[in-house]
Parts: sequence; structure tokens; C-alpha cells
Amino acid sequence: MKNHSHRPLLGITMGDPTGIGPEIIIKSLTDPEIINLCTPVLLGDAEILKKADVNSVALHELVMTDDLNYDFSNCPKGFLVCLSSLNPDVTKLGGPTPETGSAMETYINTGVDLALSGAIDALVTAPITKTGLKLAGSSFHGHTELIAHKTGTDNFAMMMAGPRLKVVLTTIHIPLSQVPAQLTTHEITRIINLTRDTLITRFGIKTPRLAVAGLNPHAGEQGMFGNEEADIILPAVIKAQKEGVDITGPLPPDTVFFHAVEGRFDSVICMYHDQGLIPFKLVHFRDGVNTTIGLPIIRTSVDHGTAYDIAWTGKADPSSMKEAIKMAALQAVNQKRHGNRNGN
Repeated sequence: MKNHSHRPLLGITMGDPTGIGPEIIIKSLTDPEIINLCTPVLLGDAEILKKADVNSVALHELVMTDDLNYDFSNCPKGFLVCLSSLNPDVTKLGGPTPETGSAMETYINTGVDLALSGAIDALVTAPITKTGLKLAGSSFHGHTELIAHKTGTDNFAMMMAGPRLKVVLTTIHIPLSQVPAQLTTHEITRIINLTRDTLITRFGIKTPRLAVAGLNPHAGEQGMFGNEEADIILPAVIKAQKEGVDITGPLPPDTVFFHAVEGRFDSVICMYHDQGLIPFKLVHFRDGVNTTIGLPIIRTSVDHGTAYDIAWTGKADPSSMKEAIKMAALQAVNQKRHGNRNGN
């Protein structure tokens, strides 16, 4: 049963129990601003979370059920769904085990199932590692691949989003030497359309202003430094313009992000990972959010890792988790206003 409060019901996965996920979640949920924005449904391990002081946020504890038929209607402060029973001492290990890897995958799968069923309005994920998933025997490298597979989604992309800058990646985790060969006009067109639709339905921007970064220095300088701009990127931009998209490019990568931060563009479409992530983290190192666009569910995440070196020391900064929760709530509200639960 779903919560009838005006606040979105957000599933929050605990992430790697040996990382900083539990700490940043509890720190976030003790912030009155966060509780005023949403009703949290924490998906994790009760004993682990007790070590992170879960009692300070007074969540209503629910036991795992096979049919996922949870009653989320009677506790305005939120819920804790217990999905594993790990030895609390795993928090001292400083890294994942097969047991913790299996548990973190269970949290994600349950969250996706709840979101697909409409029991929750969005999913927020705490950090995991591909090492943990591999130890558990998973065939997935991380959240994005796992959730895309589970939701049957082929048309998705990674957006890194903050108040001043949003970037979307055309290629992600591949060697830089392979990027030119992976770029196609069709793929760039797909990313353009997906970005535009997401900004409308989930960010509430009626007419998104998009920029496309070039691949080469000075966006190729009319072919002096490369032909990818003229041969591959520009045709995608022209096609989008003919379809009514407010889009500019390909623009020199060394200036486009400045103009975006200054408010000229709502999002920059980037050709490769570091092209987008370096300027993004320069601006939003502490408050950036990773959101997977194109999924039939809303999913946001912190933009950092498990930070084993400071896990369970009390030093973890919850800023990115707070922003991920805020963005999930924003997307849920905007999507409901747009009248389309699946968004894209």
C-alpha cells in the first residue's frame, strides 16, 4: 500500500555495507529539509544501520516479503525494509565480501521491483563497487547496467546533474582511443532526444536549451584538427534543429561548459567520460548527482564511490546523498505533473 502523503515515497538502497553508504544515508535523514521533501523507504540491513544510528531517524521497520506487498501508509517519518541479516562486524573489513556483495544486489533489485510496481515513486542508490558484485557472482559491473537490464531498457544514458551544470555522456567507460570509432550520428541523435525529453518530463524545463561539445580541440577548427565534428556530430545537431530542438553545436569543448555554468544552456551533451566529468566535478564535486535517464523508473545516485578509507569513521560527507534525494523528489513531482509515470 502506498503512502498518501503529498511527499514522494523514495526508496533508498543502503549500498555496500562496508562503505560509507549507511553513514551518509542516516546523516541525510536527520536533516529536516530532507524529511520535509519525501517519505524515505530505506532498503538494507537493520543491524548494520543500527551501527550508523538508524534509531535517530525513527523509521518503521518492515520484514522482507516475497510478494513485496508492503504497507507504506502509516508512518510519516519513513520505513526500513530489512533485506539481509549480515554480521555487524563486516563494517570493520574495509571492503566487500561475497555476502555483502549479494546483499547490495538484493537491495537494488528490490528497489527496482518496488519502483516498477508503483509502490515507490523513485529510487536513490548509495554507492557500491563492481568488485562486490563480482564477488557475489553478478554479471553486472554496476547500478546502471543492472537496472537497465532488470527494467528491459536499451535507450538510456548517464546524466551528471547539479544546480549549475548538467552533462550527458555519449560514450562512458571505454578507453579514450576507442571513442572516435564509437561515435555515430545515430547515437548522438539518440542522446540528444533522450536529454531533451528528460529535461522536460523530469526536470520541468519546458523548452530545454542544449549544447553539444565537439570531440577535438576547437571543435575541429574546420577540419584542421579532425573531421568528426563535420562528418558525425553536426548532422545530428542539424537533424535535431529541424525537429524543433533548441540546440547549438558542435561547440569547442574548452568554452562550452563555461557558457553552460553561466546559464546559457540547460545541459551539455559530451562525447566521452572525462570531457563531461572533469568540468562537472570541478563545479559540483560535493553536491553532484548521477541520474540514469531513459529508464522507466526514476533513479538517482551519489556521484562518488564507497570510500572504504573513511568508512565507519564518521567522516563521510552526506552532501551528494542529500542532493540525490532532493533530485529524486523533484523528478517524481515533475513527472507526476507531466502525467507520465514512466517519464520518457
